[in-house]
Amino acid sequence: MPSHRDTILDQFSRQAVPFSTAAPIRDEHALRLLVEAAETRSDDLVLDVACGPGIVACAFARVARGVTGIDLTPAMIERARLLASEQQRANVRFEIGDVLPLPFVDAAFSIVVSRFAFHHFQNPAAVLAEMKRVCQPGGRVVVADLTVSEDPRKAEGFHRMEMLRDPSHARAFTVDQLRRLYRICGLAVAAEKFWRMDIDVEGLLERSFPVPGSEDTIRKMFEDSVADDGLGLGTRRHKGRLRFTYSNVILVARQ
Repeated sequence: MPSHRDTILDQFSRQAVPFSTAAPIRDEHALRLLVEAAETRSDDLVLDVACGPGIVACAFARVARGVTGIDLTPAMIERARLLASEQQRANVRFEIGDVLPLPFVDAAFSIVVSRFAFHHFQNPAAVLAEMKRVCQPGGRVVVADLTVSEDPRKAEGFHRMEMLRDPSHARAFTVDQLRRLYRICGLAVAAEKFWRMDIDVEGLLERSFPVPGSEDTIRKMFEDSVADDGLGLGTRRHKGRLRFTYSNVILVARQ
């Protein structure tokens, strides 16, 4: 039985190109919203935790003095370095590494951010505690992630679907559960921002690597949710295609 770490490496090695080129992931409005929510300044030193293909890190590098990205998957770091080179971002660097623990000294950064990673962590509270540890006094700890419905039935339906679509999925949270995670780590949320991503089901499956043979089951789960919103994603038919909406949140706390 592969470990969760093995599954992460397998999934994100294969997802490196399709994930990094997906329009919703590269959306400029969402990137600006994140950089602005973190109150990024020209003297900031930023750490991007589980940075993936470097899209967030390079967005912060437009403003900040320096940015470091860390990710477990070599294929993602390769994509990140390529992006930084294409954008001529000399103030950003990337390294391969785990997030537990983060391989940085205490209070090394003024902004510590993570986007679309917390639902992959088996111990998100420990990761958030590490983000807090490496953040300077007065700095910002920022988590951006998709959220699930407050209805437990819909949240569980979403979880079952995601485990088939992406076996590296661990557990997504409601907004309130993410707030509670901050409180557990002794962080007071100072700002919240919300945005949505409209997604085409077939497009998502094309850039995913589901459990082998589960594609039709996943499609049926979306089909069935049109009638009762059983996944909490507002699934609907639009011009003959199945579409749904991810609801996302940015939480910002001052250290």
